[in-house]
Amino acid sequence: MAEPIYRRVVIKLSGEYLAGSHGFGIDQPTVDRIADDLIAARKLGIEVAVVIGGGNIVRGVEVSSRGVSRPTGDTMGMLATMMNCLALEAAIERKGTPARTLSAFVMPEISELFTRSATHKYLAEGRIVLLGGGTGNPFFTTDTTAVLRAAEIGAQAVLKATNVDGVYSADPKKDPKAKRFDRLTHSQAIEGGYKVMDATAFALARETSLPIIVFSIAEPGSIGAILRGTGHGTVVAG
Repeated sequence: MAEPIYRRVVIKLSGEYLAGSHGFGIDQPTVDRIADDLIAARKLGIEVAVVIGGGNIVRGVEVSSRGVSRPTGDTMGMLATMMNCLALEAAIERKGTPARTLSAFVMPEISELFTRSATHKYLAEGRIVLLGGGTGNPFFTTDTTAVLRAAEIGAQAVLKATNVDGVYSADPKKDPKAKRFDRLTHSQAIEGGYKVMDATAFALARETSLPIIVFSIAEPGSIGAILRGTGHGTVVAG
């Protein structure tokens, strides 16, 4: 078995993926399968932090288009990420692996506040750390959150789990001629306007020299394969 190529990573999960085939809410079999993949990654000796979106429950941009202010809509979305973190934390711990949810904003009855020192402590203890609440500020996506948190805690890479196996020149589900890229620079990803992550996330990754690996989470074991360097994805770096 190949040795892992990273020792500390931030994994970005789409909230929509947690809904499974239902399109809304939390699909428990899907959450359990992701929990298994994260536990397997931790057993490789890798320190794992996870950022989850909230789009399976509420998306701030969509809510704000219906009359709610954008800051309020984004706050609703940040609260949705906390629900997802708690669901995944429960699944991980039910399987016998310690986990801890940290929040970007103060909610003491529910979660400890995110700090770098707390994150370092829990990762060193072998816990899978779930980072909820986005950045704690409106107008920033959870993609940007993942890169920000990775830079803050000294992670070596951001793994962006999606429903496609990398970055394409166009939507491969709509355009059969879409080209898949094995590798892009951060600048190429920004200039190409590829929708797999927002430009702010790519720009921050460029500034902090963080590689981003875009891969499909559809197959069980895909996270571990990426971490061992045997998986299929697009590396955005340099």
